[in-house]
Amino acid sequence: QVRLVESGGGLVQAGGSLRLSCAASGSISSITRMGWYRQAPGKQRELVAHITRAGTTNYADSVKGRFTITSDNAKNTVYLEMNGLKPEDTAIYYCNTDGGYGWSGPFDYWGQGTQVTVSS
Repeated sequence: QVRLVESGGGLVQAGGSLRLSCAASGSISSITRMGWYRQAPGKQRELVAHITRAGTTNYADSVKGRFTITSDNAKNTVYLEMNGLKPEDTAIYYCNTDGGYGWSGPFDYWGQGTQVTVSS
């Protein structure tokens, strides 16, 4: 099993920056990809960015050029540096990994979420 703990959320003004962290523990060898999703009130959860163990990254179009995802495999931690924050970035941000296995097939792990609020 994998446990994920996020930190770094908060309240910032538009144009500000935040850095989110997610530390993984447990059966981390099963993880091939870590990333961040977000869910705003009344909206579906959406992918923000993810990174593989090999370093391949993927970003949502809405955050390209503003957010940067990095990882420290030695610390089993993934980071999301968010710059130029906009009010529409307001959401709960969830850390996510693959690597789960069960009778129903593979499944993902999720952190508890951290709130990011951007005021205008």
